[in-house]
Amino acid sequence: MTSVSSSIATALGIGSGIDTGALVTSLVSAARDPKQKAITDRQNTNNAKISALASASSSLNTFADALNSLLAGTGFAGSPASNDPSIAAVSLLPGGVPKLPAQLEVQQLASAQTISSAAEAGATAASPVGAGSFELKVGTGAPVTVTLTAPNTSYADLAAAINAQGTGVTASVITDNHGTRLVMKGETGAANSFTFTQVSGDASLAAFTWDGATGGMTRQVEAKDSIILLDGVEQHYSSNTIDGAVAHLRIDLNKAAPGTSVTLASTEPTTSMRDLMVEFVDAYNTLMKALNTASQTSGGSSGAGVLNGDSSIRDMKRQLSQMTSTVLATSGTYTTLSSIGVSTNRDGTLKLDTEALDKALAADAKGITQMLNPAVKSETTPGLAGLMDGVRDRIEQKDGPLAMAKAKYEQLGEDLTKQLEKLNDQMTDYQAQLSKVYTAMETRLSALKATQSYLEQQVAMWTKSDN
Repeated sequence: MTSVSSSIATALGIGSGIDTGALVTSLVSAARDPKQKAITDRQNTNNAKISALASASSSLNTFADALNSLLAGTGFAGSPASNDPSIAAVSLLPGGVPKLPAQLEVQQLASAQTISSAAEAGATAASPVGAGSFELKVGTGAPVTVTLTAPNTSYADLAAAINAQGTGVTASVITDNHGTRLVMKGETGAANSFTFTQVSGDASLAAFTWDGATGGMTRQVEAKDSIILLDGVEQHYSSNTIDGAVAHLRIDLNKAAPGTSVTLASTEPTTSMRDLMVEFVDAYNTLMKALNTASQTSGGSSGAGVLNGDSSIRDMKRQLSQMTSTVLATSGTYTTLSSIGVSTNRDGTLKLDTEALDKALAADAKGITQMLNPAVKSETTPGLAGLMDGVRDRIEQKDGPLAMAKAKYEQLGEDLTKQLEKLNDQMTDYQAQLSKVYTAMETRLSALKATQSYLEQQVAMWTKSDN
């Protein structure tokens, strides 16, 4: 027979060992986990899209920057050359591409003033010349004083005293079969002519003077500027190395040749242009294949791309695909990439017909060079680098599809974070509510347990009385 006390205990579940704390945790988890997983899954997908867009933008910038850097080098601009290096040789200076061709006539070379004293038979560098002082004046500059004091009054001492002034005038002592003499030489250019006049001292020092016209020394070479005609315009320079006549071009004058015209021009980088197009197509295809992978549909070999259906990637691919038909030159047979053998495959990648390119280069290497890398870029002649920069600017414009997609995904990321925070707050409240309910239940069970204990005592007493 089942006792009344055991029936009450069974009904109340007393002694069942239920852990209400664990029960609350399980109930909260059951409510939280599906919702949290749905939000975190969307977060992961959204973060992947943000990362993929950033990667696409970075790849585009890397491609454009690399192309600019490549074309800024000298290898794709042609090499300057002279048709008569014995008269004038040329070389490229950093910073840009010289605007050539040009016609050059070297009428006069620059020269440095040279004066020498009369040879003194039997003298040496150690022979005395006397004590006193001179003034050395170069061009319109301030004069400097050169002083000889005993016992340092030799030819060698005078040369050393002149050299110590640092005026650009150098002195040397020459001894040959005729005797010993002092030779002084300035820097090239008419502005660097100099005088050397005695101020004080022994009368013997007059043998080492020059006032610009006469003196104890004799002028052997007059200071002169180089004189050139560049495209018919006369120009004067202090040196035979000229860096300023044509921007980014150094001209070394080797011989005066009045009446003889030297052509300065650029050799066309035919091989470099061919290599450039091969490298460009390869780099372009690497970028396009990455975009194709990121945007492929579920039918792709590796499943749907993370940016499948994204309008910004479609726009990027569309604008890139238009590069082959964009006009890069305003005249000539070859004005677009497609005209020199570049075509577009069905997947958006490019194909280069090298035979067509070689034929075009053979026909008009200069025109193609100017089309791909013009010496002077403009809106109508942007060159390959300018074309890529224009595409990049349009793709990354402030209100363009790429910027809008980035903003959309970033906003979604913020919204999902808020949803997750809200879910956490809701589950915290739910856990508190359940804990409150089960705490109240525990309190009531404790009260019922006390009642049970009392009833058990009463039943025991009744049973004892019956016996």
